[in-house]
Amino acid sequence: MARLDCRAVPTATATRPRVFSGMRPTGQLHIGHFLGALGNWVRLQDEYECVYSVVDLHALTTGYEDVKGIHDAGLEMVADWVACGVDPERSIIFRQSDVPQHAELAVLLGMITPLSWLERVPTYKGQIDELGDHLQTYGFLGYPLLQTADIILYKATRVPVGQDQLPHLELSREVVRRFNHLYGDVFPEPEAIISQAPLLLGMDGRKMSKSYGNAITLASSDDEIDRQVMSMVTDPQRIKKDDPGDPDICNVFSWQKLLGASDAEITEIYEGCTSATLGCVADKRDLAERVKALIRPIREKREQLMEDPARLEAILEQGAERARAIAGPVMAEATAAMGL
Repeated sequence: MARLDCRAVPTATATRPRVFSGMRPTGQLHIGHFLGALGNWVRLQDEYECVYSVVDLHALTTGYEDVKGIHDAGLEMVADWVACGVDPERSIIFRQSDVPQHAELAVLLGMITPLSWLERVPTYKGQIDELGDHLQTYGFLGYPLLQTADIILYKATRVPVGQDQLPHLELSREVVRRFNHLYGDVFPEPEAIISQAPLLLGMDGRKMSKSYGNAITLASSDDEIDRQVMSMVTDPQRIKKDDPGDPDICNVFSWQKLLGASDAEITEIYEGCTSATLGCVADKRDLAERVKALIRPIREKREQLMEDPARLEAILEQGAERARAIAGPVMAEATAAMGL
């Protein structure tokens, strides 16, 4: 198979500010991912040198008991990325486990990081309480150091994060400061690019998640989108069509605003709901058409990519080659600084 016409392999010193971000291969991506992280990834390509990773090692921190789907989920996720506009010629796209320096640097960072720093990470005890004691492993406790290694291995200076992820990035910054204090200035402190991603709730008003069955995935058919949208929870006080509604507590109205309805359309929907001249069914049908128009071109391109898994593997393999060209020299610099 012909190789992709990728850019020349970048060096450890980027000509533009470098961004690192990654996603765990744990299931199909949904419309919330597109409007949030993926849409941001696509935009960042215009301004930054972007490094995007399928962080399969991170998938093991919570899913080590069932690993059979990790590889295929990673390929499917790359298809989603490319279908949404992440360009493998403009960005480095690779599988984390194909670049062994990630694990190597995480081990070295573990030598200098106080245990108390890891135990205070907000998600540590929270996820153990939510998901169970099987997460009381060294790998789960130390995953913030693997995250730190992911970022600083490329001397990335920018990391796109949401507000809830800021504590993780601040820990990375603390670890970098400690490393540089002990061994000299090797790594830059990464700074946050705060994501302004909209909060898109699931069909039932809860957080959108495939595990809840309340998500519209990027692979959803038109029929599936119709079924999902028509099942959406609306204003619970509006029992009949001629009952006035409150759009401010209606999930359908939130979606209309987030999916690009014009100001005039929003005003029309708001007035129709509050005056009971627009019924919830008609509003949902309009929203379903809006969702289908957004998802359809992504789904079609995604299907084409999934028909050629060799192309997806080539994207990852060539991305890993480019990533190793950066990671190798940086790792050599770090080990030399540590006297190894």
